[in-house]
Amino acid sequence: MKTAAALAALLAAPALAQEKPVLTVLTYDSLLSEWGPGPVIEQAFEADCACDLRLVAAGDGAALLAQLRLEGEGTEADVVLGLDSNLVAAARASGLFAPHAGTAPLDLPVAWSDDTFVPFDWGWFALVGRADGPAPTDFRALAASDASLVIQDPRSSTPGLGLVLWLHAAYGAEAPAIWEALSDNIVTVTPGWTEAYNLFLEGEADLVLSYTTSPAYHLLAENDATIRALPFAEGHYLQVEVAAKVASTDQPDLADRFLAALLTEPVQSAIPTTNWMYPAVTPATGLPEGFESLRPATTLYLPPEEAEAARAPAVEAWRTALSR
Repeated sequence: MKTAAALAALLAAPALAQEKPVLTVLTYDSLLSEWGPGPVIEQAFEADCACDLRLVAAGDGAALLAQLRLEGEGTEADVVLGLDSNLVAAARASGLFAPHAGTAPLDLPVAWSDDTFVPFDWGWFALVGRADGPAPTDFRALAASDASLVIQDPRSSTPGLGLVLWLHAAYGAEAPAIWEALSDNIVTVTPGWTEAYNLFLEGEADLVLSYTTSPAYHLLAENDATIRALPFAEGHYLQVEVAAKVASTDQPDLADRFLAALLTEPVQSAIPTTNWMYPAVTPATGLPEGFESLRPATTLYLPPEEAEAARAPAVEAWRTALSR
C-alpha cells in the first residue's frame, strides 16, 4: 500500500509541476466579441507569460465594478479591464484595487498620473447615425426633432454614464431640462453598448450613443461609408478606459506583467481596429487612415474626482426625466 501511494505521488508530481498559473481578467462583453481585441490580448500575453490568461465577460463597463463589489475579496478576478475615468474615483474608494508596478509613458489628450489605474485606450462619445438620416447639431436640436435614439443605462454602462456626464459638463444646471426634452426621443435604454448598437443596426432607431470612431469600423471593416458620427456644437465628452490589479489577487506579479503588456506594441497597435478606440500609446506605425479626422473640435472632460462628484446628480437627472 505504501509503495503504491508513493508511486502515485511520484507520477503526479511532474503533472503538478507543469500546471500553468492562471490569470483571470474581468472585462466587458464587446472586448471579447469576435471582432474585439480579446484574442489579440490573450495571444500577446500568453506568448511569454508561461501562464493561462482567462478573460471573463461581465456585461458592460460599469457592471464590472458592481460585480467586484458584490464578490469582494472572494472574487476570482486578478485584474479588471474596462473601467473608465468616470469610475476611477469610486473604484479607488472601494479599496478593492492595488497599485501597479509602473507602466510605459502614455499618449493621452489629458494629463494622467495614477499609481493604480492604467489607461489602455480612449475616445470621444458621439451620437451615431446614417448618412441619410437626421443630423441634429446639438442636444437642444435633437430634443426639438423627431429623431429616435437608443442609449445605455448609466448605472450599468460606461457609455451611458458618459452621456449623463456629457450633458452635465455641457449644460450644468440646465441638464435636467435637456433630459426632459430628450425623453420622447429615446426609444429604449439598454444595459450595455452592444445591445444598443445592435438595435441601431437593425433599424430600431435613427441614432445610437457610441463613439466618434464607430464609423471607422464600418468603413474599414465593411467598406460601408453610410454610418457617421454627428459633430455636436457643445463638444464631445472624453472617455479614458483603464485596467487595474485586484488587491486580493494571488498572482500580483503576473497581474503587473499583464498591465504592462497592455501598453506594448502588439496590443496597442491592434486597439484602433479591434476596439475601435484610440490607443493609450501611439503605435510606431501610427493610426489607421481616417482616425485623425475623427477628432472633435471641442473636448469635454471631467477628471476622476470631479466625475465622481457629478455622477449621482447627473444620473438622478436622467432617471427623473425618463420616469415621467
